[in-house]
Amino acid sequence: MTEFLPRSGRRAGRPRRRGTCRSCRQKPAASEAQAAASIPTPEQVSVLTAAPGQPETKPKRRRRKRGKAKKPAAAPAITAVIPTEIKPKSHKTDPWDASALRPTRQGFIRMRGKTDNGRRWYQEVDPELAITLVREHAAVVVNRHTIRRIYSNKEFRRLILTRDNYTCHFCGRYGDTIDHLLPRAKGGHTTPLNCVCACNECNQSKADRDLEEFMGGLD
Repeated sequence: MTEFLPRSGRRAGRPRRRGTCRSCRQKPAASEAQAAASIPTPEQVSVLTAAPGQPETKPKRRRRKRGKAKKPAAAPAITAVIPTEIKPKSHKTDPWDASALRPTRQGFIRMRGKTDNGRRWYQEVDPELAITLVREHAAVVVNRHTIRRIYSNKEFRRLILTRDNYTCHFCGRYGDTIDHLLPRAKGGHTTPLNCVCACNECNQSKADRDLEEFMGGLD
C-alpha cells in the first residue's frame, strides 16, 4: 500500500483516497512518447506522397492580394454647441403699480373677483376706476389689462370693523356698520382708505354729506 500514494502526496495521517501505483503512472508517459514518435512530420508526408522520379515540391504559399489599405472611418466631428444669449424673462407686474394698467381696444379694464359663496365674477370697468381701486388697496394688478378685487363683501366688512376695533370713527362709541368718508353719491368708492367703522346713528345722520360738513354739525 506504500506504493499507492494518496493524492495529497502524504503517507501519514488519516486514510485518504489513493491513486495508481508508480509503475502504472510510468506506463502512460512511455506510451505517449511512442505515439508521438510514430506521427510523421509534414516533411515526411510530402516525401511519401511525392511520385517516384519527381523532385520534391514545397507547398505553395498563398500570397495576399495587395490592395489599397482601407482607411479607418473618420470619427464624426464634434461641434461645440455655443449657447445663445438667453433673454431674461419680463418681470412680473407689480400688483400695486397702477401705472402699468393699459385699457383694451374697447377702452375698458377687466375686473374679476369672488362672491361670498366663492363664485367668480367678471366685470368691465373704466380705467380711472381701476386705477383708483388699485391705489386705495381694494384691488391688485394681474396684468396690464386686468385687475382683481382682493376682498369679498363679508371679508371687507370684517376687515374694516376689526381694523377700527368696532369703534365709531365719528363719536367714539361702539359701531358695527361701515360708512364712506366720501359718499358714493359724490364719487367715493368702497375701499379700505375710504371706509370707516360707524355706529348706526352716525351712519344714518351722515347720509350723503361730506365729512367736514357732518363733523361741523356735530360741534
